Amino acid sequence: MIRLFHRWPALLATVLLLVLAVSGTILSVFPAVERTTAPAPVAGQTVADLAGKVIAAYPGVEQIRRAPSGKITAYWFDGNTPGAAVIDPATGLATGNADPSALQGWLTDLHRALFLQDLGRWITAAAALALLVVALTGAALIAQRQGGWSLWFSRMRGPTAGRWHGELARVAVVSLVLSSGTALWMTAATFELLPVDEASPALPAETSGLVGLAPGDMSALAAVPVTALRDLTFPYAGDTTDVFTLTTTAGMGYVDQGTGTLLAWQASGPWTRAGEWIYLMHTGEGAALWGLILGLLTLSIPALAITGIQVWLKGRKARLSLPGMVHAEHAETILLVASESGSTLGFARALGLALQEVGGSVHLAPLAAYAPDRYAAAKQVLVLAATWGNGDAPVAARGLDARLAATPPHPRAKMAILGFGDRSFPAFCAFAERLDHAARQAGWSMLLPLERIDRQSAQAFARWSRDLGQVIGYPLDILHQPEMPRSTPLRLVSRQDYGEALQAPTAILTFALPQVSLRDRLAGRGFSRFHAGDLLGILPVGSAIPRFYSLASGTADGFVEIVVKKQSGGLCSGQLMDLEPGQMVRAFIKPNPGFRPDRSKAPLLLIGAGTGIGPLAGFIRANRGKRPIHLWFGARHPQADFLYADALEGWSSQGHLASLNTAFSRTAARQHVQDRLRTDADRVRHLVGQGARIMVCGGRDMATGVRETLAEILAPLGLCPDQLRAGGRYAEDTY
Repeated sequence: MIRLFHRWPALLATVLLLVLAVSGTILSVFPAVERTTAPAPVAGQTVADLAGKVIAAYPGVEQIRRAPSGKITAYWFDGNTPGAAVIDPATGLATGNADPSALQGWLTDLHRALFLQDLGRWITAAAALALLVVALTGAALIAQRQGGWSLWFSRMRGPTAGRWHGELARVAVVSLVLSSGTALWMTAATFELLPVDEASPALPAETSGLVGLAPGDMSALAAVPVTALRDLTFPYAGDTTDVFTLTTTAGMGYVDQGTGTLLAWQASGPWTRAGEWIYLMHTGEGAALWGLILGLLTLSIPALAITGIQVWLKGRKARLSLPGMVHAEHAETILLVASESGSTLGFARALGLALQEVGGSVHLAPLAAYAPDRYAAAKQVLVLAATWGNGDAPVAARGLDARLAATPPHPRAKMAILGFGDRSFPAFCAFAERLDHAARQAGWSMLLPLERIDRQSAQAFARWSRDLGQVIGYPLDILHQPEMPRSTPLRLVSRQDYGEALQAPTAILTFALPQVSLRDRLAGRGFSRFHAGDLLGILPVGSAIPRFYSLASGTADGFVEIVVKKQSGGLCSGQLMDLEPGQMVRAFIKPNPGFRPDRSKAPLLLIGAGTGIGPLAGFIRANRGKRPIHLWFGARHPQADFLYADALEGWSSQGHLASLNTAFSRTAARQHVQDRLRTDADRVRHLVGQGARIMVCGGRDMATGVRETLAEILAPLGLCPDQLRAGGRYAEDTY
């Protein structure tokens, strides 16, 4: 529901909000320009002194105004000819034209009313209301996405457009709420929909009847500093009953033109003071720096619109629907999907279509729409859930395991859960496992034991569908071939070989950065933007299943680099190890945002062994800010498989690497990286005590050993890797 209230006001008001955002941003510059170009104020000057100087220069002066920016404007008549000018308070003389520029006037009319007067004000008010709703619902969606308000500023993950949309929103949400809320207040004040204070004091019943006292000699005006002035209106010439009308930041009063005394005074009420603050917060007039900041933040609206539309279009493209799909209340099969890249959704659609073909009624929906009280006719609820990263749920399904555990089950329907993942990752199908545990905890009866699909295996899915069909009484045998990701040819430009002496051939393979289309560059897709630690998917010849290798380079390096070890019987590693410079492979980028260094200046501890040094080398290479990075690296022999040895020496001399700590298992010392960590335990504890982040990359067994060793080392600090992981200070990339 929150998502609907966020999406539709944004989509419907997009063009109007873009017009208001751009015009508002340009208008925010004018108060700053006015502030810098206004004549310098005179220290300690009073209204009496200013009025005396102006009337001496322009005897027919009728009004003096001071803008919040400090600009002073006088209006007069010279005979029957009106005049107006910006005044230098030091001399009372004109220094410039009082009229606003034609551009400023045009933009103001556009921004306030779209050149449509009152009708336009109502339209812009509706746009402001839409913006307020979008900002508040967007804040709620970010909290939901991050796992709670307490994690509002935690690292944001997910596809590029959605992540940028969320990052921009986190920065701009306060300014958008202020801009829209103050705009609504000002519109309400314009149409007199708000309470008002007493506008002015009662006119005095009697005056002195005297005239001729110079404003510079009036005690009431001498008591008011120019910095507090808003407006001074002179009495009509020759009218002994007329008075000076004085408006200041504190209120409004009348001054006798013959004696210079204050005849009546009305202090500004709370609504007046609030209105002035609202005006300042919205326009920046009187606070030029704030106006510029607000204008720049408001300019985030076009960026939010672009990324928001990208997210919406992507969502529509992958919208969960089936031809002939029925409403949830009438479906006997509820099919719920949690998919990160969309591949799991393809399996769900294939299952839904197969069920429809044999006469079943199906409702397909995202797992986030889970609501068993709506499934009146359901006989079975089928959940297809992907796991990505280090056992993470897809972004749109975060927290669904807890919600499943806390929601009463359907009174009649049974559930089956099918997990999708990659067995090469240690947390294979971990999210599906959490869902299965939560369903059993909530009291669901399960149709089948939890099954896991490795790397989108069509054969494994066909076997599961047959088992499901036998249980629910439908003949199912679904062979679904997932759509292959769009790949790009990569040309090998160089290779460095290691490990032959140890019968463990390993190579650093460097590919040329491919040409990227303008469309992909603007969208940030594929090889237009990647980081060390992201995954390079290689499509081996003769297989439809990609293999993934951690990248040792980023876009800024100008090449694509991975580290490969030849595996016994390995199809992809064998083909890669046979590559010669100039030959090609087909590949694609899979972002891995969970394994990237944060942007802090805290020490970074990198721990790896064997080919796990690949992304760690990429992090060191990219450390142009010379953050203190400490590397612990384990290999077999320094002469055989010390990967990146020369590069690490160069990075150390350049300040990219603070310390290098090695362990070799085929030398006399016979050390593994865990042993070297124990040797350096005091230094590790010291660095962690300084707020260090730890990143581990390598084989699964190595990572387990490192985790256990660090638990021992950090115990005196009352810390362990799991606590560091919860705080965003520990990350693993294992295979």
